Amino acid sequence: MFNIGDLVIYSGHGICKIDDISDKTVLGMTRSYYVLYPIENKNQLTISTPVQSDNPAMLELVGKEEAVELLASFKDKGIKWINSHHSRRRRYENLINGADRQEVADIVNTLIRKKIELKRDDKQLYKQDRKLLDYAKSVLFKELAISLDTSVEKINKRIVNKIKKAS
Repeated sequence: MFNIGDLVIYSGHGICKIDDISDKTVLGMTRSYYVLYPIENKNQLTISTPVQSDNPAMLELVGKEEAVELLASFKDKGIKWINSHHSRRRRYENLINGADRQEVADIVNTLIRKKIELKRDDKQLYKQDRKLLDYAKSVLFKELAISLDTSVEKINKRIVNKIKKAS
């Protein structure tokens, strides 16, 4: 169970802070709910989700040790590039929406490498790939920055340097 003040990853909203835990009655049934908000837009969105031990939409942030392992994984090649942009988008979105941070890191790694490769040829990623990369980076890099008590910019710089050294 999470506590008030905890940071979590909540579904498609990224990193959220639990602001309250309160009882609410919905359709005649009273249950406890987490009240949380995305840390990026606290005043724009409030989310209520039932308190349950197996809520697949809420994930605990990675710890320092796992964050270090995720950073180290960027020296590897990521995952296999899928040439069909429709298949790639579906596959990568499914993995990003899962709970496995290593899979998210592998996708970010692959997309960054492809972006660098295309830039050398004066090309760029498909718009869908850019959007997916931006979203996955924003959540993953913020999570890593929080876990390692640093900034998103420093995480980005470390990862890009690892990828360039490995290329």
